[in-house]
Amino acid sequence: MAEVDEFLKRIETENVRWLDLQFVDLAGALQHTTIATHELTEDSVLAGLGRLDGSSIRGFQGIAESDLVLLPDLSTYHPIPWEMRAGLCYANIGEAFGGDRYTKDSRFIAERAEIAVKSAGYTNAFLGPEVEFYIFDSVAYNTSMPYRGQSYQIESREGAWNSFGQNFPIGFKRGYYPAPPQDLMQLVRMQIAEVLEDSFGFEVECHHHEVGSAGQGEITFKYDSLGGAADKVVLLKYVIKNIAAANNQIATFMPKPVYGDNGSGMHTHVSIWKNNSNTFYDAGDKYAELSQTARYFIGGLLEHGKALCAFTNPTTNSYKRLVQGFEAPVYLCWSRRNRSAAVRVPVYDKGNEASKRIEFRVPDPSANPYFAFAAIMAAGLDGIRKKADPGDPVDEDVYSMDEKARKSHGIEAVCGSLGESLDALKSDDKFLKGIFTNEVLDSYALLKRGEEKENGRMPTPWEFQEYLNV
Repeated sequence: MAEVDEFLKRIETENVRWLDLQFVDLAGALQHTTIATHELTEDSVLAGLGRLDGSSIRGFQGIAESDLVLLPDLSTYHPIPWEMRAGLCYANIGEAFGGDRYTKDSRFIAERAEIAVKSAGYTNAFLGPEVEFYIFDSVAYNTSMPYRGQSYQIESREGAWNSFGQNFPIGFKRGYYPAPPQDLMQLVRMQIAEVLEDSFGFEVECHHHEVGSAGQGEITFKYDSLGGAADKVVLLKYVIKNIAAANNQIATFMPKPVYGDNGSGMHTHVSIWKNNSNTFYDAGDKYAELSQTARYFIGGLLEHGKALCAFTNPTTNSYKRLVQGFEAPVYLCWSRRNRSAAVRVPVYDKGNEASKRIEFRVPDPSANPYFAFAAIMAAGLDGIRKKADPGDPVDEDVYSMDEKARKSHGIEAVCGSLGESLDALKSDDKFLKGIFTNEVLDSYALLKRGEEKENGRMPTPWEFQEYLNV
């Protein structure tokens, strides 16, 4: 194949000695193996490299059927700037012995979602995730002997509890857009953004400090196709973690690492195009220049919002962020401009077809982005097919409404725990069929039920404070 030949010539010209093949497990955690480039031939690339023991990867194979292969996607190749003579590319996963694509491969699910978009009569779906994160100076935790004690400790030179005695600590919920020297993460974010652009092909639009104290940030990059956006989220997390580590810091994408402060979300912007026309745009709509197609898409998101949480908010920690009455968008309604709604329609630019999109604000960055984006698309396409009514937009602060007022508007909340989300998924999964296989849904639910069960067994310091004297 010409593509393989060109790739082999490129790595020879660039004197690349090592090729890092990367993929994610069922939960979305990045995995890799490093191949010596002298092992690369057209036959080996096409047949699969990095023979993979699927029984050792979370949620994959049983021990009696463990053999899988990694199939390099050469179009995703990039040099790794902090490793000498090394590059990386994503790998698709295949069944061994010349078999088909592995059905639990996350990129395979994303590809099926893109096929579903085209089968519905559209040309492209574009997604623009906004990934929030924290960069701490250090994190320590101890759960090794829970009968003797449990603890975690976060140190941050920016934190409201700053123990370094220097600079200008940022108060809780006071971190949005402070200038240096108060914003001590500016240079680290700048370094990350430059590496993303110079070495990994990102088009970074901006970076800034987020609302949270203790180094919360966001780096916004240009939208991409569904699979491309998922690839970029995985790559973004990889780069941020490595640059933070090089600066003797630690980056985390936990949804809620700091009690009493803002959690980290992954607000996801979506539009669907047919040829060169944005199907979400309607210049004649006075409310938000939003088409009926987009309204139906929103209707699908709201109808399946609780089941979606199993993919978009897939950790027990996710539900420390999704708490009613706080800053996270837990209420299943829609509006323009209104950040208290689960679905927001940005209206910065009047008359701009290219920028018209909807923003689903519920997801967080602990999600497997391939699954999360595929599930979002499945829900929206189901809404379009069924002409799902999203109801009237809610232009009030939903957080400040009492329960009676929310009920009068027909506003429900997302699930309050991982277990509730998995229950919702179990009872509402038909919209996912055709994109997610039953095998993936069953294995994913089993994996996540195990996490919930293990977390639920562990007594916490708060329980000792509250219940020791009962």
